[in-house]
Amino acid sequence: MLLENLTLMSRYNQWANARLYDCCGALPPAVYQETRPAFFRSIHRTLNHILLGDRIWLSRTRGTTPVTDPLDTELYGDFESLRAARAAEDQGILDYVAGLAEADLPADVHYANTRGDPFATPLGVILQHFFNHQTHHRGQVHDMLTQTEIDPPVLDLIYFVRD
Repeated sequence: MLLENLTLMSRYNQWANARLYDCCGALPPAVYQETRPAFFRSIHRTLNHILLGDRIWLSRTRGTTPVTDPLDTELYGDFESLRAARAAEDQGILDYVAGLAEADLPADVHYANTRGDPFATPLGVILQHFFNHQTHHRGQVHDMLTQTEIDPPVLDLIYFVRD
């Protein structure tokens, strides 16, 4: 049952990101990069943070070399490079979740956070956090879009399910 939900969330993630990036791509570059009263200071930097967060968590769950970049790292300086990386990451997330079995989800993942503190958390819990983290920060970008001339997209899960 949890795996079914995670599969839904991986598909929703791809859909929501595509919609959000379509709107952000319509912004003039100066508006897209503009400093705003937001945690990561701009639409661009918040989108970078979402991608970085995804890479951090996926490196932990895959047991690959940990991504330890500071949480405000700008991975890509321009929109088109960031958009291409986002699309590739979203496909990778779909593939990763498709390769999981329900029996994988209760297993603890041992990792260190960005400060180096050790943790062990069930994979299923990590992946629920992973998708929630994306939604949280997409909401921040959505809010910043309301401060522009571009109407933010509808990103509610129910619209994805109905689509």
